Amino acid sequence: MTLLDFLDYASVFIFALTGALVASRAQLDIVGFAFLASLTAVGGGTVRDVVLDRNPVFWIAEPTYIGVAVVAAVLVFFTAHIFESRLKVLTWLDACALSVAVPAGTGVALLFNHHPAVALLMGVATGCLGGLMRDVVCNEVPLVLKQGELYVTAAFAGSGAALVAFQFLPAGMALLICAAVTFTLRAGSLIFGWSLPVYRSRPPRR
Repeated sequence: MTLLDFLDYASVFIFALTGALVASRAQLDIVGFAFLASLTAVGGGTVRDVVLDRNPVFWIAEPTYIGVAVVAAVLVFFTAHIFESRLKVLTWLDACALSVAVPAGTGVALLFNHHPAVALLMGVATGCLGGLMRDVVCNEVPLVLKQGELYVTAAFAGSGAALVAFQFLPAGMALLICAAVTFTLRAGSLIFGWSLPVYRSRPPRR
């Protein structure tokens, strides 16, 4: 198993856990758990592979990814009641998933010799779109767009750090730096309230 394969499996499993947790908050049945977990798990990677014209898409080439997502869904179905605050667990699992998926997306784009700008965007897409699909389907405010938190910014910074690190370090080390930067910014936003300035409307001048 290559490093990129491991990152894909890890992001699929952790994102599937978040999808299943959202399903538990919506009180869905086991099939709903499996569907939402799978959608969340492979959504970002599917968009990445389709845009990059990677044929076949990663989970079609290796259906084990869907099996991993379903296992995560079943696990959460029988254990979600244990957590006092499923939203808190969901938020931190999502942060972990983001920090794994961003280097996976960036690494795949670079592996296929795409332009650095494309690799940057694919890192962001892989990290953000699965969770966005999850929240939209369940009619929740997407974590990606939650006001006052770094999310897409963390993904951009992590992917950008990987692109810089690839110029000086081995690929594995560059991807680890990507994961560390992404998680640090996302965790800092959750713990310390790090954020970018938001737009504040003002009365029009006469």
